[in-house]
Amino acid sequence: MRLLQLQADGEISLARDLIEHVPPYAILSYTWGSDEEEVTFSDLRAGVGRTKAGFEKIRFCGEQAARDGLHCFWVDTCCIDKSNNTELAEAINSMFRWY
Repeated sequence: MRLLQLQADGEISLARDLIEHVPPYAILSYTWGSDEEEVTFSDLRAGVGRTKAGFEKIRFCGEQAARDGLHCFWVDTCCIDKSNNTELAEAINSMFRWY
């Protein structure tokens, strides 16, 4: 599982992949916009995407999670590697069961 973290300096980063001891985390899931608007997993890994419209939703989620005392959060658009078909299928099935 991949989670995001809001750093003390306001930066957003990917937490290391978590398999055991997953901490409490906030979830943001919403209707995806176009690829030009949404921040993807690839964008985060490359350190880009801050100028995309979807970045404000991610920042808001991180700030709200921090206000709620959570250090980690999950956003479907950028915590799932959509280029990996197996991971994408697993994530969609997990989200379907969760909802």
